[in-house]
Amino acid sequence: MSEQFLYFIQQMFNGVTLGSTYALIAIGYTMVYGIIGMINFAHGEVYMIGSYVSFIVIAALMMLGIDASWLLIGAAFIVAVVITSAYGWSIERVAYKPVRSSKRLIALISAIGMSIFLQNYVSLTQGSRDLALPRLVTGQWTLGEKQRLCR
Repeated sequence: MSEQFLYFIQQMFNGVTLGSTYALIAIGYTMVYGIIGMINFAHGEVYMIGSYVSFIVIAALMMLGIDASWLLIGAAFIVAVVITSAYGWSIERVAYKPVRSSKRLIALISAIGMSIFLQNYVSLTQGSRDLALPRLVTGQWTLGEKQRLCR
């Protein structure tokens, strides 16, 4: 197979991965709006907190010497789900439930305020620099007879 075709296949996998992430976020927005009838502007920030929690869990486990990539990913997923669920529950109790029966503008201001608060909270606690993890899944997959899909 040609290098261009392999590059195309790799970009297809990348697009499906990124598109799936966007789809999950959109489903979350839709579900929240459908259930409580209010737009949760902090939805993306809760997703961001989940990403940071995953990063911290993976970095901590790697510092402890655990190198099994699927174990790292599984542990990060479980801890991120628990922590972001706690954040979501707390946000709903503090910012959304008290204003649910008031005017829509008040609920909108509360949602925007919670979004700004969470952005600044993460910026203060984690810093505003980019973070990167080492490659967790190593190796290569063979597509066809002798062509490599990933390096």
